[in-house]
Amino acid sequence: MTTTTTTAEPLLSAITVSEQAGRPILDAATREVLGFAPVHTVADLDDAIRAARRAQPEWNALGHAERSRILHAIADDIDASAEALAIILSREQGKPLNGPNARFEVQASSLWLRNTADTVLEPEVLFEDGPARSELHYEALGVVGAISPWNWPMMISVWQIAPALRMGNAVVAKPSEYTPLSVLALAEVFNRHLPAGVLTVISGEREVGAALAAHPDVDKIMFTGSTATGRQIVASSANNLARLTLELGGNDAGIVLPGSDVSAIAEGLFWGAFVNTGQTCAALKRLYVHDSQYEDVVAALAAIASQMPMGNGLDEGNVLGPLQNEKQFDIVSRLVDDARGRGARVVVGGEPAAEIGPLFYRSTIVADIEDGAPLVDEEQFGPVLPIIRYSEVDDAIARANASEQGLCASVWGSDSDETFAVAQRLQAGTVWINQHAAPNPVVPFGGIKSSGYGLEFGVHGLKAVAAPKVISR
Repeated sequence: MTTTTTTAEPLLSAITVSEQAGRPILDAATREVLGFAPVHTVADLDDAIRAARRAQPEWNALGHAERSRILHAIADDIDASAEALAIILSREQGKPLNGPNARFEVQASSLWLRNTADTVLEPEVLFEDGPARSELHYEALGVVGAISPWNWPMMISVWQIAPALRMGNAVVAKPSEYTPLSVLALAEVFNRHLPAGVLTVISGEREVGAALAAHPDVDKIMFTGSTATGRQIVASSANNLARLTLELGGNDAGIVLPGSDVSAIAEGLFWGAFVNTGQTCAALKRLYVHDSQYEDVVAALAAIASQMPMGNGLDEGNVLGPLQNEKQFDIVSRLVDDARGRGARVVVGGEPAAEIGPLFYRSTIVADIEDGAPLVDEEQFGPVLPIIRYSEVDDAIARANASEQGLCASVWGSDSDETFAVAQRLQAGTVWINQHAAPNPVVPFGGIKSSGYGLEFGVHGLKAVAAPKVISR
């Protein structure tokens, strides 16, 4: 190892409980006990929501300028605590410190906080005729429930918490049961600056998340996770009429157009698919490549995949880590084994890297595979990319759009007019050109179809955690 964990020990000690009082959380790479997370109950959730209700009016009364100042102060503290946060994140989630991984995620958390604090949301004049005037204002909702996933636990929590706080809401956050320590550590930094009750993290099992989604005193639910769980949250919202922002699963397609400069796009393609070892909702999950360049793209991606260092995230030399949990490891293994059984060509990888650790799976490129194979049709959420051959661009677009999901997509090519024209025809909430998995804190982000609804980031993200009010005079 070329780093030390001692930097994180004070913060880790502040958020963990005794073995008798908590639930063991494992180091994703070594499967050793990292610490013990609190086991909160539905009764604890009720207490947190009551505290949030009490604290929210005073927090809202501070006004935008003061709340923005506090968000900047939190961002400063995140920067000061960055290495400790990154070490906890790397050990619990598995992502390496370097590359687009743990240190990057902590920096992104600070960046999103600052951008959220600085985004201006002015009243909108809707109608004006002499003395008559109608304006659209946005006010705090009250209590926001934020349910975050295990793949980017800190960054996505900030995506939910920061705009909610900025708009004057209180927040009760429920992290994934796989990665509670990362979010508890982040909240420890937040709560050095926030009034009591404004932000509470509830570290519980699935029944606690379900209770949060259905709670009658929660005004808004923000959820990032699976489509199946998203449907359950929609059903729950019928009882409390909570507003929803749902960022659900994605089976993102990329299309490489004929005439592309393969050497120029290969690295972007690789990281679009393998960012966070493929465990990213908005990652490239299936790649369509024209006949004329199919073998060139396959070879280029296989060459990159075969030389990217994978291992324990605390080793400074690694940029790819393990699957975070056994369930996801089993999904990836099943999908690759099925593809191989169907006659697909496993160009590189295609097996566990057991010599590194129990949940490591080699970076895998699969060629000569078609739509209809589970590896293409399902979201693999791991270090595997299927590459599908096509002959006509119209056919590639139709196949890309055939998925029930529509989170993101990408087009790769050398002709800007052609790439833009194809981007317009793809059915996804975000379409990138010559890049993938590249969110921007000021650019709205959200899915369509079974990938959810609602927008995050920028002005649209602030509006999503506020109640619109029209004032006419």
